[in-house]
Parts: sequence; structure tokens; C-alpha cells
Amino acid sequence: MATLVQAVRMALHYGEEHLGVTDVFGEDVGPPLGGVFTATQGLKTAWNSPLDERGILGTAMGIAYAGGRPVCEIQFCDYAFNSIDMMKLAGNQRWASAGGYDMPIVVMTPNGAGIRGSIYHSHSFESWASRLVGWKIVMPSNALDAYGLVIAAIKDPNPVLVLLPKALLRLKGDKLIPGEPADPEELGRMIDAPIGDRSGWAPQWPDLKEYVVPIGTGDLVREGTTATVVSYGRTLPLCAQAADELAREHGWTFDVIDLRSIFPYDWDLISASVTKTGRLLVVNEDTEVTNFGEHLLRRAVDEHFYDLSVRPRTLMGRHVPGIGMNQVYEQNSVPQLGQVREAMREIAAEPA
Repeated sequence: MATLVQAVRMALHYGEEHLGVTDVFGEDVGPPLGGVFTATQGLKTAWNSPLDERGILGTAMGIAYAGGRPVCEIQFCDYAFNSIDMMKLAGNQRWASAGGYDMPIVVMTPNGAGIRGSIYHSHSFESWASRLVGWKIVMPSNALDAYGLVIAAIKDPNPVLVLLPKALLRLKGDKLIPGEPADPEELGRMIDAPIGDRSGWAPQWPDLKEYVVPIGTGDLVREGTTATVVSYGRTLPLCAQAADELAREHGWTFDVIDLRSIFPYDWDLISASVTKTGRLLVVNEDTEVTNFGEHLLRRAVDEHFYDLSVRPRTLMGRHVPGIGMNQVYEQNSVPQLGQVREAMREIAAEPA
């Protein structure tokens, strides 16, 4: 089974071959490195840009205006703040032109904690991104969804931000990508660049097929009646694992929803689940003040006040300026499995 980052690479290759991708670029995106996390190894349109996030966004917009279909990368989402004014401009172009000018750019960037990246490489960006009107924002939590969401992003005429959870990039999926060989070692031999001299290396791409995860659709990864848990990215597998443990220990069952798209998001899926369970917990690792999860909580209270059996709640990252490199600092800055399990236990056990 492919890892999440291999899935991204294969989706970009499919985009080059079948969807008209003209440029894949960013800092260290081209050869020989192929991206800090190897997401762009072996791609024929990949090239290296200067270390200039505003320049990367501006170049992508120019390519799109000229009829191209670019995919660019900001090396870590922490540095997206350097280009947020350009992102605002990109987001308003289709609206400002009454649909006369498409803006088919894809911006990929690694997001969140989990690799001990310290203060400059551990931020979450989805709450900031959710305020960028005109953008679509997605965050996969597994390899197959990563493949399908990247292909959906490439096909979209709007700017799309693909947030890649750093902690999950090396996580193998449990479902085959269409066209992927069943043997993960064979896939690695085909598409992973060797360590050392890569001057004579070229990937042997599998015969990949199109697979699209429509932007704005969530996924019900666990089904139950005790409470609804909404998450995405790094914390989604933690929620699923905690749901399994609590089902064995107490018989509680949870609807665990993988949001997949931050905007537009699948409110119909959330709404139907909250109506059924009467309890809602939103989990993510972004900082807790003006967090995107708070928006979901507000909407749930507005629309489901009389359906809720207990107060809805969130579990989020601490409101601190950064995350320390020390493992203890990181683990105490963003939600871990034990905290997720305890938050789910509390909402399940609270009397109605």
C-alpha cells in the first residue's frame, strides 16, 4: 500500500499525464531532492524556485492567467504567512471577474505537528486558511483520500490549498490506489528515488487511473450512536483509535467523521450525525483561539440547540506561539491519543 506522500506524488504524475498540469514548482521541489518530503520526486514538470513564497504564489497566478495549470508548494505551512496577501488576491480573482478568469492553481504545503519540527515547522494553518474567501481547502488523513483530493484540486477552476499532515506522510494506506501495485516494496522500487546519486534515475510509473474525492464531502470512518466526533488530518486516526478502544471497554459507539475538506465542508453529514447522537466533539491540533472547530461548534449550537443532549465541545491545540522541539513540549502542545480518548469518554458519559 502507498504512503500518503507517495499517493500525492502519483496524483501529481496523473495530473501531468492526463489533466494538463504544466508546472510543479517550489523550493527544492525539482531534482535532485524532489521536495523535503519527496512529494515531487520524478515529476517531469517539477522545477526549483527561489526561496520566495510571495514569488511562488505570484508565479502560479501568472501561469494560470496565461492558460497553464500549475501546482506549487510552500515548503512548510509556517511560511504561508509570508504570502497571505497574495493568497487573498488569488482567492478573489474569479469573483472579481464574474467568472471571466479562472484561477486553477493548487498550493500544497505540509501542516501541523508530529515530527518535532520545533517553532518554525509545526504550525497548523487551516483556521487561517478558512478565512481566505475564494479558496477551497482540503486535508487528507490517508493515502487514497490524498490521491483523490489532489486530483480533484487539479481539476478545479478555483485556487485550492492542499494541507498535508506532516505526521501522516509516511503512513501507509489500507486501500489500494487505482493502478497501484499491491506490493508496497514493488511500488517503492518503481517510484522512490535512490539515496545518493540520482543523475541516471527515472521513475517507472504504474498505470494509474483517475480517482476523485469531491471537494466538500466528508467520510464516516466509524459509525455509532453515542456521540459525534468530527476531525481531520493528524488527529483523525487518533479519534478512530479512541473510538475502537472505548467501544471495547464500555460499549460506546461513535460517529467519527473525517471532514477531509475544511472549505467547503460537509455540513449535511455533520448535521445528520448530530441529530442522531445529540452529542458533538470537534478535534484538531490548531491553536484554540478562533479555531476552525469553534465555527463548527457555533453552527451546531445555532442549528441543533434543541437536538443536543449535552454541551458540545472542542479539543484543540494550546494557544502558544510555537511548539518546542523537545518531545515533551510537542506532546503537551497538541492533542495526543490519551487526551482524545478522555474527551470522548467525558462526552459519552455526561448525563443528558
